[in-house]
Amino acid sequence: MKPLWAALLALGITGAHAADLLQAWQAARQHDPEMAVAQAAQQAGQTRRDQASALWRPTVAATVAGGAMGSQTSTGGASFSAPGFGTSPNVGFNTSVDNSLGGRWSIGARMPVYSPERTAQGRKLTLSADLADVQWQAAEQALMLQTAERYFAVALAQDALRLLQRQQTAVNKALVEAKDRFALGDAPVTDTHEAAARARAIDAQVLAAEVDLQIAQRALADTTGWPADALQVAPAPALLATAPLPALPQWLDQAAAANPGLRQQTLAVEVARQDVAQYARGAGTTVDLVAQASREHLSGSGRYGHGSNTAQQHLVGVQITVPLYTGGQRSARQQELLHLQAKAEAELDRARQQVAQQTRAAWLRLQAGAARTEAQDAALRASQARLDATQLGRQVGDRTTLDLLNAQNDAAAAELALAQLRTTLTLERLRLLALTGQLDERALHTATVDAPAAK
Repeated sequence: MKPLWAALLALGITGAHAADLLQAWQAARQHDPEMAVAQAAQQAGQTRRDQASALWRPTVAATVAGGAMGSQTSTGGASFSAPGFGTSPNVGFNTSVDNSLGGRWSIGARMPVYSPERTAQGRKLTLSADLADVQWQAAEQALMLQTAERYFAVALAQDALRLLQRQQTAVNKALVEAKDRFALGDAPVTDTHEAAARARAIDAQVLAAEVDLQIAQRALADTTGWPADALQVAPAPALLATAPLPALPQWLDQAAAANPGLRQQTLAVEVARQDVAQYARGAGTTVDLVAQASREHLSGSGRYGHGSNTAQQHLVGVQITVPLYTGGQRSARQQELLHLQAKAEAELDRARQQVAQQTRAAWLRLQAGAARTEAQDAALRASQARLDATQLGRQVGDRTTLDLLNAQNDAAAAELALAQLRTTLTLERLRLLALTGQLDERALHTATVDAPAAK
């Protein structure tokens, strides 16, 4: 196993410095397999732009065939004329070559000039490439949020363990004092029993907190590739939403324009429309520039003796293709695609509603964040003042050991609740930025750069 200092260096952490959220994200981007999947999908999507361009380029094909061939022709009612022979009507010609070697070759070029179906295919491929870009952005932001959630889970688990260990020390101290005072006859035995019970309960809570921390560290290690046994993160962040939030309509407009999920769904609707366009009336009509050349040769013996056939053809011009009847397949396919387009449009409307609801909820929670934090901070100060007063009262005999233990528990709970609230609001801001397509590395850096020092 690596020594601790080597593991810390592997994390980019030295001394008392702990990794921040931006470092965790940068490690996750390199390590998490989901990013490798998303990157491969995005790179595959980019090739569709080249495919769209290639639809209108010329295509050239060559064919060569050879082997045992046979041919028999019979022509009647022909007119034959030749110098010195005059003209003979109703002449018949018969040729035959059996099982002889023959060969043919052909080469042709085609360049599309007009094709509504091909135009729709090209637009669809370009939209698919755009969709791959948006899916990449969505995957990147999803991993950012997941990394932040796991990172702050470790931070809160560290805080919880630290507070419980501090409380454990205080309870054990109270237990020793209770035993000493009972031995001196200055306190009842119930104080000793209450302190002992609380000490054992705190021991169990510390063990549970250690397990929770290990689980949180393992989850973050799986995402970042960092060694879990040396993993350290910054403490829970301070409240970042000190500046007034922009008005809700601004966030809703931004979400409607830039939310990755909505952009994906919008592109899906456009792709569905191009699918329909491929099967619209007249979309199958094509105009192509064509050039062809071919030659076929066969020689050998047959029913009428030795014979040979040679045919050569070439063509340079325009080819027009108009589908007249396809058995109803195109119209049936078009009806199917029209229904799929309606489905995609309905899904877009549903997604818009959901994103608006999520954006509104996140904004409202952040809007109340400053007041909630202020109230929780006041509760922490009050619980700390109560603890100080209870400690003094315990020294002069006005408060019992149970009163002191309860005050210590309440103060620790208030401190942990404040850390949880700050973390919740920080994650809420990151979610709001993701909903509006604005989550980036700068936001991750800001989320921990002002974190308070651990006490």
